[in-house]
Amino acid sequence: MTDSKGWNGVITNDRILERPYCFCETPLGLIRIEEDQYGITSLRFADGKTEKDLMDGKGIYLADAKAQISEYFAQKRKAFDIPLSMRGSEFQKSVWSALRDIPYGETRCYQQIAERIENRKACRAVGMANNRNPILIMIPCHRVVGKDGKLVGYAAGIDRKQYLLEMETAQ
Repeated sequence: MTDSKGWNGVITNDRILERPYCFCETPLGLIRIEEDQYGITSLRFADGKTEKDLMDGKGIYLADAKAQISEYFAQKRKAFDIPLSMRGSEFQKSVWSALRDIPYGETRCYQQIAERIENRKACRAVGMANNRNPILIMIPCHRVVGKDGKLVGYAAGIDRKQYLLEMETAQ
């Protein structure tokens, strides 16, 4: 289905069955980027996938997203200005919004994020929302560390988290 904005996903009974997607090569591996008619819905590493040859979709936001990710890894971009279409609970969205406020090259602990969303006792829930972030890098969950400053969990792997943080602080 192509809508007035040129979005070409497949929608049935208001359910999106297939979203346009593309791939982007990075120093950390292949990334798959998906969108819907409102913005980027997913950015994740495509470990072990052979999907690259199946489709490199045309969408409203994919080319810009791919360019911005490439600029980020080339250390020419510190912030993303592409629309995101976040799907999750209101709590998760509040955490993800707080993550987007963490400046490039800086980190925050779970407690600081909980305080930022005005829910001081929600550290564990913040950790779970952080873990369920569907739009890696653009929603910088890699910038969240343990209270002691140590690297803790990252859905894409702790080595990637370390790389991203070192890349951001190398400037």
